[in-house]
Amino acid sequence: MITIQDVSIQFTGENLFENVSLKINYGDRIALAGSNGTGKSTLLKMIAGLEEPSSGNIYRQKNITSGYLPQEFINKSKEFLFDEVRNSIRFITDIEESELRIQSRLREKITEDESQKLLAELGDLSHTKEHKEYYAVNSKIEKILEGLGFSANDFMHPVIDFSGGWQMRIELAKILMGSHSIILLDEPTNHLDIDSLQWLIGFLSAYKGSLILVSHDRHFLNKLTDKTIEIFNKKLTFFNGNYDHYLKMKDERDELIIAQFKNQEKKIAQIEKFIERFRYKATKARQVQSRIKQIDKIEKINLPEFEKEITLSFPEPPASGITPVNLINLCKSYGKLRVLENVNFTFERGDKVAFLGPNGAGKTTLSKILAAKLDFESGKVDIGHNVHISYYAQEVADNLNMEDDIIDVISQTAPDLTLAKIRSLLGSFLFSDDDVFKKIKVLSGGEKSRVALAKILVTKANFIILDEPTNHLDYNSKLVLQKALVQFNGTLVIVSHDIDFLRPIANKILEIRKLKYRLYAGGIDYYLHKRKEYSLEKDQTEILPTEQMLNKKDQKRIEAELRQKKYTATKYLKEKVAKLEDELESLEKQKSTLEKDLMCEITYKDPQLAKSKKNEFDLLKSKLETIYRDWSSAVEELEKIESQFC
Repeated sequence: MITIQDVSIQFTGENLFENVSLKINYGDRIALAGSNGTGKSTLLKMIAGLEEPSSGNIYRQKNITSGYLPQEFINKSKEFLFDEVRNSIRFITDIEESELRIQSRLREKITEDESQKLLAELGDLSHTKEHKEYYAVNSKIEKILEGLGFSANDFMHPVIDFSGGWQMRIELAKILMGSHSIILLDEPTNHLDIDSLQWLIGFLSAYKGSLILVSHDRHFLNKLTDKTIEIFNKKLTFFNGNYDHYLKMKDERDELIIAQFKNQEKKIAQIEKFIERFRYKATKARQVQSRIKQIDKIEKINLPEFEKEITLSFPEPPASGITPVNLINLCKSYGKLRVLENVNFTFERGDKVAFLGPNGAGKTTLSKILAAKLDFESGKVDIGHNVHISYYAQEVADNLNMEDDIIDVISQTAPDLTLAKIRSLLGSFLFSDDDVFKKIKVLSGGEKSRVALAKILVTKANFIILDEPTNHLDYNSKLVLQKALVQFNGTLVIVSHDIDFLRPIANKILEIRKLKYRLYAGGIDYYLHKRKEYSLEKDQTEILPTEQMLNKKDQKRIEAELRQKKYTATKYLKEKVAKLEDELESLEKQKSTLEKDLMCEITYKDPQLAKSKKNEFDLLKSKLETIYRDWSSAVEELEKIESQFC
């Protein structure tokens, strides 16, 4: 499908790649791995045709289309959200422009031959519409936008009004609607909550084309890819298997390279020892020269890039009371918009609670209230004995002293840490060598966030709140933070959609959505399993029983109740869908007959008959479009209800 042959590309005077070759076949599902700065984004742009190589060639099969999502994107379009997505679908705009052109010509005074040709074109367009499922497009757009977290009320808002993260979702929606041969996504999970992430995994799992993903979210990659391309030392290396398999194979390969490197170093040392010993002995001159040439011919083995194994742990925090924080009937609004209502929740010492739910449901608001960064209207936040709270969010990074060096920020927070320990910590957050002496004011937003996060790790707080801490971290940095949080002896609140990151950390999940709250007394896998079985029907927090507490009798009773609920909830809709499908079948037959009549020679020769048939065809087409919309809405509603009982 796409072949990259002997490609090299330069960036700031140095080659990112040197003579790399790669073939992407239809249906390939590839994770693109490599350290920051190795050229992952550049490779995606080349495959998408947005960037040309310095040398070499890229061959694409005819009619190959690609959808590329960059890490950052700002759209200043004033079109409504729904129209922006719909107008991005090329075949839709082509069909509608052609229809307008034909209808405009038919209203003019034209010859009979021209009229016949235009009516034939109209018939062809009708067949094209059916072939490309034109009438289902609006329903598909709605489904994708809702899957990515937009509500129906958002559809008629201008694109320019949405924030950067939501604009990335709009761009992603346009790509998913594009029916592309290959989809290339650069860190797509940074802008998604857990609901939209799970939906995207489901959508891409069913996608038939090729897929190349750059992401630090292991769960996302493991679910969607079965090959990995690693960029290392300006070359590309293929690994079969998912991302976890790649990491395992990479470790085995690296161990082999290290062993080969050590053997080579040992051999070179022996040769150099011989040269040094006999360098000035005339009788050994020939052997010495031979050994020197031997060293020159040796192809040096390059060691893989290794992150030093950093064992970082939080300072031992002072013990808090048994109940560090208790929330009682907590309510919060922004103007007329109610965000939190009657939140009742008790944190126990040592809890590690993940706040999950869709964006806008109140996760960050609740985090800020806990951290005393935000006021609330009513209720109470009862802080227990000897509780010391530390809070991290991306905007907190802006409160760092802009004149401080990076290394000063950490040393001032933890004066007991040695310089070597501070450098190791900062190295794990991608600050190495002289980077540690940079002023905060010259750092990017992502770099400031990493400094603020490193600062959190050396505080002596016993109640830590982290809001999306992994957004600017690579795999190794996330691993360092993850290990530290697992070992942390205090109480933790974490807002994150990174399932793999949360897996060993969280022991409770608080789901927050639309003024409804549910506590899952288990980790992230327990939550993902249970949320399929329970719908949120009550406003207050509930503690769900663990799987082991449900005996077989209770399990059968619950399953029977769910089956009855499902039958009652879907009975009317199933009947409605069946009725609409019968109507559609009947109208499609009528439409097919009319299309044949319009193309019949008898019709062409009778202008009045042609006009009558054309009017009948237009009325039938309009009726079909209306019923298609009703059918699509009914099917979508039915699918939503049935999904609650999966």
